[in-house]
Amino acid sequence: MTTVVELVGTQARRDAVGLLGPGGLRYQHSLIAARAASRAALFRHRHRRGVEPHIGILLDNTDEFVFWLEAAALAGAALVGVNPTRRGAELARDIRHAECELLVTSRSYLPLLADIGIGLPLLVVDDRDYAAALEPFQGLVPDDVEPVAPVTEDTRLLLYFTSGSTGAPKAVTCTQGRLAASGAVMAERFGLSASDVCYIPMPMFHGNAILANWAPALVAGAAVALRDRFSASGFLPDVRSYQATYFTYVGRAISYILATPERPDDDRNTLRAGFGTEAGPLDRDRFERRFGCHLSEGYGASEGGINILAPRSFPPEVLARGAAVGRSDPTLSIVDLETGKPCPAGEFDAAGRLLNGAAAIGELVRTGPGAFTGYWKNPEADAERFAEGVYRSGDLFYADPEGWLYFAARKADRMRVDGENISVALLEAILGRWEPVAAVAAYAVPDEVTGDAVMCALVMKPDAAFDPEAFAAFLRAQADLGTKMAPRFVRITAELATTATGKVSRYALREQGWWDVGDDAMWTRPGRDLGYEPAARAAG
Repeated sequence: MTTVVELVGTQARRDAVGLLGPGGLRYQHSLIAARAASRAALFRHRHRRGVEPHIGILLDNTDEFVFWLEAAALAGAALVGVNPTRRGAELARDIRHAECELLVTSRSYLPLLADIGIGLPLLVVDDRDYAAALEPFQGLVPDDVEPVAPVTEDTRLLLYFTSGSTGAPKAVTCTQGRLAASGAVMAERFGLSASDVCYIPMPMFHGNAILANWAPALVAGAAVALRDRFSASGFLPDVRSYQATYFTYVGRAISYILATPERPDDDRNTLRAGFGTEAGPLDRDRFERRFGCHLSEGYGASEGGINILAPRSFPPEVLARGAAVGRSDPTLSIVDLETGKPCPAGEFDAAGRLLNGAAAIGELVRTGPGAFTGYWKNPEADAERFAEGVYRSGDLFYADPEGWLYFAARKADRMRVDGENISVALLEAILGRWEPVAAVAAYAVPDEVTGDAVMCALVMKPDAAFDPEAFAAFLRAQADLGTKMAPRFVRITAELATTATGKVSRYALREQGWWDVGDDAMWTRPGRDLGYEPAARAAG
């Protein structure tokens, strides 16, 4: 294992292009390292002994974000990615909880900080005072930087917040060793080299962009190409402009790209690989046929306790059974939420429908912590995640007799209808087959009789309208739709609630339920038959 400091030092000796950005922005690896060294020295000069060396970064994906990421490594400090979609007390809570010593930001974000009283020194990167502050440290190289403490593999380098898709964000810690190791694994997995260009359209304040994109680029000596904020319409122009070969994504990003107007020359691009989560098999297939680029899915959370890379292809019988993510290994098991005992393997009919979901669906756990190094000052969350030698993923899975693992839902998104566990992922895959649908989310709402009632939110394609009879006919035709899976409530909405990283926020959708949907159209299935009628509006 190595450290990020060592990786930066290696790239500092190279004059190849290492960073690309809008407006013809180009930096050599050696210049990136020099810019990082000057910022590390500035931080070292301002650091107060006895204070946690935490540098808050409230920026879009810009060159300064990259400079400060390397600077934090050189200084032996931790970079705290601050989510710019947070507001007011929530934003202040994140910054205070992470114990940021200073905050690096831009003038565009100063209004967010005006009235929240964080009381921190600010470095505003597009202000003339910033250039003046850096002036005494120009001309330094990484070897000139004295860290605030000796740097080892265990030195904390990142604090990044979970996406908040299932509740309040928690600050995950990541060491220099973990980040370097993640970069090495991903670089090898995708065969990255110095000739590659790694396109980062996802926000760098979140772990995906850094662990699965920036870090492997640093290991391989590849160039990084930045998009300040994700843009579906800007995706292909960016890829062509930067000659990008690899990119990462999360959440609904692939769906948004596929919703852009199709052109006959879409496959004329340099992409050869993409990696991410939550695209779904139908969207992955559509993306590969349209853009000529294979997408690899993986399973893993920000915490890093369990990471599973999916194979390039799955056996047909596995694809028919649901959202498989890969194969199990001796460290992994699926346990019942109530008893903690191992769940039996899934049983399937000829159509691939899970027959024993009530018993087979449980939480995925592993023996040992994996790469999980804990949350920042949150012992309750640490204990919930890792206790008695077992790391709890917080996610529900089922397995087939051959050991293939199938994602069912986040534990917080669990559906249990009439005593049967429902796979949210499988239900969404089924609903996503309906041709008029552009995007779908399934989630539970309370029901006095069944415990949970199934609700879904549908985003229709621009030229489509919701036809309740056609929807019911579609559901009847799905051989793998279980008897408890048909939605009781259907919400027709213009867009799904999402987190800052583009993941669907079922937490927000559940909070709105069927009673707080604004002007969205609502349909309900009042009886057991598959028939839908307009839902009466909730009073008040």
